Amino acid sequence: MNEQTQIELESAAFRRLLKHLDERKDVQNIDLMILAGFCRNCLSKWYMAAAEEKGVDVDYDQARELVYGMPYDEWKDKYQQKATPEQLAAFEATQKK
Repeated sequence: MNEQTQIELESAAFRRLLKHLDERKDVQNIDLMILAGFCRNCLSKWYMAAAEEKGVDVDYDQARELVYGMPYDEWKDKYQQKATPEQLAAFEATQKK
C-alpha cells in the first residue's frame, strides 16, 4: 500500500470514529476513559497536536468543535451528564494502574 492510500484510509477511519461517537452521545467521556483510557477530549488534543506538527494553527476549542460536531459548551449542555459515584470510583481505580 502506498503512503497516500494509507493516509486516506486512516482519515476515513478517523471520520468514521467521529461519526460513531456522534451517534453514541449516550456514551459519556468518563465511560470512555474508564474502558478505553481516552475520550473525546483526548481526540481533540491529539488532533491539535497533529496540526501543530504540521505547522497548522488549530486551538483546543477548534479541535473540540471538530470532534464534538458542535461547540463544546453546547455539547456539554445538551449531552453531558453528571458522573455518578460509581463512575468516579471506577475512573479513580483506572488511574492507580
